[in-house]
Amino acid sequence: MIALDKPTTQPWTTPDQYWPALSRATEALDPPYAAVSVPALAHNAHDMLARANGRTIRVASKSVRVRGVIESVLTLPGYHGVLAYTLAEALWLAETIDDIVVGYPTADRDALRTLATSETLARRVTVMVDSVAQLDLIDAVIAPSARERIRVCLELDASWDSKTIGFTGVFRSPIRTREQALLLASEIVSRPGFKLVGIMSYEAQIAGVVNRPPGKKVRGRLVDWMQRSSFAELLERRSGVVEAVRNLTDLEFVNGGGTGSLERTSSDPSITEIAAGSGLFGPHLFDGYSHFSPAPAAAFALSVVRKPTPEMATLLGGGWIASGPPAPDRMPQLAWPEGLSFIAREGAGEVQSPLKGAAAAALAPGDRVWLRHTKAGELSEHVNEFALVDGDRIVDTMLTYRGEGKAFL
Repeated sequence: MIALDKPTTQPWTTPDQYWPALSRATEALDPPYAAVSVPALAHNAHDMLARANGRTIRVASKSVRVRGVIESVLTLPGYHGVLAYTLAEALWLAETIDDIVVGYPTADRDALRTLATSETLARRVTVMVDSVAQLDLIDAVIAPSARERIRVCLELDASWDSKTIGFTGVFRSPIRTREQALLLASEIVSRPGFKLVGIMSYEAQIAGVVNRPPGKKVRGRLVDWMQRSSFAELLERRSGVVEAVRNLTDLEFVNGGGTGSLERTSSDPSITEIAAGSGLFGPHLFDGYSHFSPAPAAAFALSVVRKPTPEMATLLGGGWIASGPPAPDRMPQLAWPEGLSFIAREGAGEVQSPLKGAAAAALAPGDRVWLRHTKAGELSEHVNEFALVDGDRIVDTMLTYRGEGKAFL
């Protein structure tokens, strides 16, 4: 683990110092490789705590996928527990972490059998459900009489069905109303082999939608209105659901939000914790938000390998495209040197990425270019480790999930 003391300076605000320092620190490494600035990571971790206004933050592992980073962040007061993305991942993390909620329902039968037959794992891991069919699946894998009691979290859908602009958010749980939540909660409580311990609701339309998209002022204003209106609706609906379920059974936690909504979600009195992780690495998606600006803590370097014309430079690789609707903003951002851009007809390619722009002419084979991924944890799927940098030196190295031989999804 690494110490994440709050830094007293912010070198990333001066790009012509920050990126060359990363280059000097990692000059002995051969691209492609990835690096994390420890001061930038620490800044982001502390800034997220400030934005959460005293609410506990549960680390969203999907947005990190580096066990050492997750464990380091969890040493900071204000962080507790992990929101995992698969049950198999949760069981692996539970070797060292004692409070893990799986953020999505599972149909992994082998993992369910492992969970259900271990007293320790059953105590540390909570699964997600939003239907009776998911309870039936667990019972079909291993009967209640033959297993440990399974901890369960009920997911409430947090999307907004606006009469003005239609559906906004993501299609997750079918549970939207107080009545639907009570019906499922009653089923969980009454069935042997299950224990209802929490409620989760992820307001993707607030946490995951930029409200200052570059060059789109009108859209930004519309997003501001949508997010205010959506949160007002969710605040009333979620509070009603939580109150009703709490009258039925004790709840250990009520989880909501994400990195992009820490301020808003923390103002909901029904919430006890917020799940967040992407803000730790500060991917370029967050450049389009008005209310926070994380440091670019994680980045990757690629080599220039050819000059198709004197004015151009070509990188080896580069096509580390983010998930989501295909669009230019899913491509990596060319961070350093400044003044580079992709060729529209090729973009960021699997094996090569030709670049143009004022800085391209000065690049020669062997030079390095720094890039930022659109998202956070997806970068970890492309490298085996991160070089942890402080100033102009590497202070540690941490394996990604991939580097530890894990590919969960």
